[in-house]
Amino acid sequence: MTSVNTPDSPHADRPDTQEGGAEAPDSNIVMRLEDRFQSWRARRGLDSGSVPMAKGFIGYGTSTWVRVLGRVVVGSRRTDQVAAFEAASKVVRDGIRGWRNFVNPPLPFAKVTVTIADQEFEATADRGGVIDVTLPHSLPFGWNTVTITPQGGRPGKAEVRIVDEARRLGIVSDIDDTVMVTALPRPMLAAWNTFIVDEHARTPTPGMPVLYERMTSAKDVGILVYLSTGPWNVASTLKRFLARNLYPKAPLLLTDWGPTQTRYFRSGKDHKISQLRRLVAEFPGYRWILVGDDGQHDEEIYAWFEKTYPDRVEAVIIRQLSASEAVLAGGRSQRPRIPGSRRRAPWIYGPDGSGIARQLAELGYIDDGNSSTEVSAGNSDPAVGDETQRINS
Repeated sequence: MTSVNTPDSPHADRPDTQEGGAEAPDSNIVMRLEDRFQSWRARRGLDSGSVPMAKGFIGYGTSTWVRVLGRVVVGSRRTDQVAAFEAASKVVRDGIRGWRNFVNPPLPFAKVTVTIADQEFEATADRGGVIDVTLPHSLPFGWNTVTITPQGGRPGKAEVRIVDEARRLGIVSDIDDTVMVTALPRPMLAAWNTFIVDEHARTPTPGMPVLYERMTSAKDVGILVYLSTGPWNVASTLKRFLARNLYPKAPLLLTDWGPTQTRYFRSGKDHKISQLRRLVAEFPGYRWILVGDDGQHDEEIYAWFEKTYPDRVEAVIIRQLSASEAVLAGGRSQRPRIPGSRRRAPWIYGPDGSGIARQLAELGYIDDGNSSTEVSAGNSDPAVGDETQRINS
């Protein structure tokens, strides 16, 4: 059995290096207080007879490595069958509300065994109970399942998508106001969606599920990743929302809201930038279609990405908020003009999936909807002089 740790975890205790978040010299004290509180909650649960429980999230990988994602929380002694029955009954009776995701405390630095086929690896969760490890494997391409088993606790299953490196395109998508309509003031958005809203009441952005299905059906699109600043606590809720509204199944890369060594609150912008950097390193042959909205920092982040990795951007898609959504979001962001950058990829704007799809079809990125899906690889900007190449028949 091989031992690994979690150096790449989104909860890793390292300073934030990008802009964003509330810098504070005493945030380290706040972080330690939070750690003590969470440890007290976990000990209290374990002392009362509860057991560690693993929750698996969707991961991804290539033919040689796989990124396994999950979380260890303090659960109960109920059997899996009883727990599943009670959970299903609760959905039927009164729906699923976000605050229930925070009832079970995380188990900091929990020891787990990750089982991939016939291989076992020992790993340690981070301070937030998150498992985020990259491991070798011999799994086939497509969807597979791995098992995360905490010491003395209940195992959890985690799906992983093994991607063909020979493919050339990946898609990264924001969630709030991109695939999901929120229509809430930004200061209230995270708390409202997390603690209050019944997940069945959340609304998908019109036309986006069909658009995503068309884009991901192309033979050269290897992976779709949902990248959000939401906390890991709501991963299961978001997964159910996406499935119920017929969005393609894909990994969720979330973060933690807690304090760090340098900030009172973790920077969502830093989180997105670090995950984009990681995807570039993990898939060196891929170009990326970046999808976001004009009410957050998506345009700024994607402009930075295009300047930093000019040969790795296939297209940028920005969903335009309605007038009321823009007011609640604090106004529209302005498409940034970064000094020294040269626009090589098309930037596509539209209020919904159908409007964006029409523009993608005009540029040759997808078909007109009357035949099989097509997505372009290579640059479609006439100024660059590259001929658009169809990659699906």
